Amino acid sequence: MRHDRLPDGFGVRIDPRVRAYSGGRVLIGGSPARLLRLAPEAAEMIGDGYLEVTDPKSAVVARRLLDSGVANPRPRLLPSPDEVTVVVPLHNNPDGLARLLAALRGHTVIVVDDGSDVPVQIPSNKATRSRVTVLRHDRKQGPAAARNAGLRAAATDFVAFLDSDVVPRSGWLEVMLGHFSDPEVALVAPRIVALDPETNALARYEHTRSSLDLGRREAAVQSQGSVTYVPSAALLVRRRALMAEEGFDESMQVAEDVDLCWRLERAGWRLRYEPAAHVAHDHRVAFGSWFGRKLFYGTGAAALSERHPGAVPPLSVPSWTVLAVVLFGTCTKWGLLGGLLTMGTALTRLRRVFGGLDNPTRIAAIYLARGFFAGLWRLSSAMCRHYWPVTLIAMLASRRVRRIALTMAAADGLADWFTHRDSGGLDPVRYVAYKRLDDIAYGTGLWLGAFRARSLASLKPTMPMR
Repeated sequence: MRHDRLPDGFGVRIDPRVRAYSGGRVLIGGSPARLLRLAPEAAEMIGDGYLEVTDPKSAVVARRLLDSGVANPRPRLLPSPDEVTVVVPLHNNPDGLARLLAALRGHTVIVVDDGSDVPVQIPSNKATRSRVTVLRHDRKQGPAAARNAGLRAAATDFVAFLDSDVVPRSGWLEVMLGHFSDPEVALVAPRIVALDPETNALARYEHTRSSLDLGRREAAVQSQGSVTYVPSAALLVRRRALMAEEGFDESMQVAEDVDLCWRLERAGWRLRYEPAAHVAHDHRVAFGSWFGRKLFYGTGAAALSERHPGAVPPLSVPSWTVLAVVLFGTCTKWGLLGGLLTMGTALTRLRRVFGGLDNPTRIAAIYLARGFFAGLWRLSSAMCRHYWPVTLIAMLASRRVRRIALTMAAADGLADWFTHRDSGGLDPVRYVAYKRLDDIAYGTGLWLGAFRARSLASLKPTMPMR
């Protein structure tokens, strides 16, 4: 693990979803949720929810808050944009490259032509307003190899990777650069938004639920957190950190960005998702290419499970939640009783965790309910996404399973529509239909990848005892 001190002037803000108890000495929140006990002196430093680093003690408290996931960084210092080289991997997309270069102003740009049919020509500096260099691969080696070539050629402390089908929005770089005033941050990613206005219903759905868009909430990027990885379509990285990890895995044609994030995390680096920075992406909105891309993403899980055993379960739900759902799902008197006993036992165990707080039973009941419904949502989603072939077979064999599965599929889709209803404006019927097709495509890719790898590791769920 790294132990570099946060600089003076660096600030952290307690996440608004975190709850404080016992005069601020106990914080509950983060992802995954945890309970953090602070010494009275540390709690006093936080005050109204903001802590500025002014000395070694405050730096230690700030680091603990960040690493616990209960606070977000508020850096005040940032490196110079002149210390950034933009690397663009490219294969047969000259129009996208021209559009991207037109959006960049005054940057040093390395375009890695990965075996395009027509070699890329260096645009004039007057036309692009940037200093552009082109590296050429005579044959296609893949986006990971292209990014690594640009990484090795860069001479600056920081490198921004931008795919040729994206366009950065104003201020994108400065917003992300500030995070690197934390010397332990290796990678920062912006929010990926839609480039073009919605042209059809599928475009409106993809605008809302693109696989590249990780949402509005800032977060640490952690394999066990709410944001488990960030896509390589747009990244800003500390060059020496990636060089130490030998960059992207060039043997991977998909999920190489996930692999990179997890290797950096394992090496002790911190990673951040910064949704205040926007980079627009030219989404696929023709049904065939859209469905194929979702399927392609699913095939990456098998390679990840081989490189990171146990880190990519399609479903992770506490065992007590699974047991309670199964018992309630029997729709019998004994099943209902068993489900209530299971919930009661979990409540008793959770109450011990909150011992010493005011009204621990009430607090435990609140977090138990949240955990149960979150687990139920994950089960419903996995049933329709990762395990849809199994669900389909079970539906054909049992009328009761068919009724429950259809109900859960509709409920899951409507809940997802309700959560994202302000983003795309798509009616619930078409939204749910596209959501189910999205899940079928990804799930098909997941099973296809497992078949090709001759391994079921990427299909195994985990049920921790908590």
